[in-house]
Amino acid sequence: MEYRNLGKSGLKISELSLGSWLTFGKQIGDNIAKELMYLAYDNGVNFFDNAEIYANGASEKVMGEILKQSGWSRDSYIVSSKVFFGVNGLKDSKPTQKGLNRKHIVEACHQALKRLNVEYLDLYFCHRPDKSTPIEETVWSMHNLITQGKILYWGTSEWSAQEIMEAHMIARQNNLIGPTMEQPQYNMLHRNKVEVEFDQIYKTVGLGTTIWSPLASGVLTGKYNSAQDPNDTRLSLQELEWLREKNITEENLKRVEKLGKLAEELDLSLPVLAIAWCLKNQHVSTVMLGASKLSQLSENFKAIAAKDKLTNDVLEQIELILNNKPEKPTY
Repeated sequence: MEYRNLGKSGLKISELSLGSWLTFGKQIGDNIAKELMYLAYDNGVNFFDNAEIYANGASEKVMGEILKQSGWSRDSYIVSSKVFFGVNGLKDSKPTQKGLNRKHIVEACHQALKRLNVEYLDLYFCHRPDKSTPIEETVWSMHNLITQGKILYWGTSEWSAQEIMEAHMIARQNNLIGPTMEQPQYNMLHRNKVEVEFDQIYKTVGLGTTIWSPLASGVLTGKYNSAQDPNDTRLSLQELEWLREKNITEENLKRVEKLGKLAEELDLSLPVLAIAWCLKNQHVSTVMLGASKLSQLSENFKAIAAKDKLTNDVLEQIELILNNKPEKPTY
């Protein structure tokens, strides 16, 4: 396992990390969750990602109990939570139980600390931008939590470059601590935000990225190109209904088929190729893995060594596939 700086901060984060979305407290049993975390930690993973909304708070409770039982030194791992949706979701939460206003940010932080069995959060994310709350209020609230020792770094998730820069401007004007990291979706089929929109931010204020969905919610495993029952996949889950139309398209399935053949030539599985490709991006601080089986997680760890197989020539081949261009010029 290699460790990368989280943006311009000095925090060293494992290049692969473990997320709990859709799995902990919901899709898998607590024993499996424990085995997954132990396997990850034993393989050098030091970052475990969570959020208030995941399984309506149950995900944090499961992770918190595992951390409590583990005996791991608190200074050996990084744990996160996110605030915005509320434990019950936007629709079912009361007005003061959601959003990025000071009241919810502070109370959600205290609730996350209790569920996770920790005295502080290493990373605390604003899960989405909140159009009904001034960014000044959010920046001040996060800064105050840092000065109180409740969180160490704060960041954003699925914010635009403009919103992130506005937060930095407010922080700079008021001598506050601005956001350190962003958690965007990034994979072979979803690239613009990380590769284009954030390009200037890396060069100016700096930005760490804890990317999610490196396998495009299972599309980049090749499952949807086989005769396998599509109901036995992540995208069959109700929570991922909004991703289906974006990821499962005829063009994407053709790309996946070609990528699968390239992976075979490299003696790699398609998921390992897809994760290794994400790791090749120098602006990716960590690739968050989501797994429901130990075998899946063990396979994904092969991406660390697989990076070496992704030479410039291989990366060019991947670009040709992703851009639907012929591998050799035709005359």
